[in-house]
Amino acid sequence: MIKCDRTTFLIGAAVGAAAAVFIQKQTSGSKNTPPEKVLKQIKETFKQQGPINGSWIQMKPEDYAHNGFQVSVYKGGISRQGETGSEQFEFAADAKTGTLLNVHSIH
Repeated sequence: MIKCDRTTFLIGAAVGAAAAVFIQKQTSGSKNTPPEKVLKQIKETFKQQGPINGSWIQMKPEDYAHNGFQVSVYKGGISRQGETGSEQFEFAADAKTGTLLNVHSIH
């Protein structure tokens, strides 16, 4: 039987707690989805309405106000041939999830 005094127990508990906090911070700080992957998802959505002529996305996320919250987003654009000619759209997509938050037509 191993004898464990109070000091040894407290040191072990403190080390364990510190390790748990460190691991939680390392795993909970979710990383951004790569911008190329976000653009690919958005292009697939747009392709449901017709072929795409061109697309672009900023590689560095920026802060964006959405429904009263600050969100990190990638901004980008899509162009496609519509019934009346070329159509262009700008979008903002959540940098962590890739979710499309805003799309508007450029006239």
